[in-house]
Amino acid sequence: MTVSVYRQAQREGQSVVRAAVLDAAKRLLVTEGPAALTVRRISGEVGCSTKVIYTLFGGKDGLGEALWLEGFARFERWLLAVPPHDDPFERLHRGLMAYREYALSEPDYYRVMFQGALPGLCPRPEAMEAAKRTFELLVRGVADCLDAGLLRGAEAREIADVLWMAVHGAVSLEISGFFDRDAAERRYRLLCTSVLTPFLDRDEGRDMS
Repeated sequence: MTVSVYRQAQREGQSVVRAAVLDAAKRLLVTEGPAALTVRRISGEVGCSTKVIYTLFGGKDGLGEALWLEGFARFERWLLAVPPHDDPFERLHRGLMAYREYALSEPDYYRVMFQGALPGLCPRPEAMEAAKRTFELLVRGVADCLDAGLLRGAEAREIADVLWMAVHGAVSLEISGFFDRDAAERRYRLLCTSVLTPFLDRDEGRDMS
């Protein structure tokens, strides 16, 4: 007898049920588009009642926000898993490389998070604050470089803003198919170096190649 995704997840706990629903929603979004994200359709995919989804997420809008937040939660875990290094500049470099790696690994979540894949989604202020934790990791990385005298000329948040604008544009083009992976990786490294060059301490002679 075939066991539904819901029944299997139910045996393992509510968090697994929640993850199963989000995975089904992501799959429908990718294969059929936002119109497929109805509570009835998702419950059918998972094998649960619509009541389960209303209980867990409060309905379609809550599910959309949960999908958006799940993308950021995965992103945060990805960034926190970057191997540590004593050199702040190397840590920053690894974080920037991890940004691209996450987008390539989870392009569908990335589109939900940053490219409006869910039209009309308007996350609540508390959800926005939770999502911003990932950006604070970048700000912290830049601040560590400033404190170590490796970067200068602007505040940490300003440099982090410029970096984010640059890397987001690069990975958005890449996951949209405008560059092949090998060329994109070389250009991405060049982009990161170019953005940081005006802020480098000339005595350090650092690059990100």
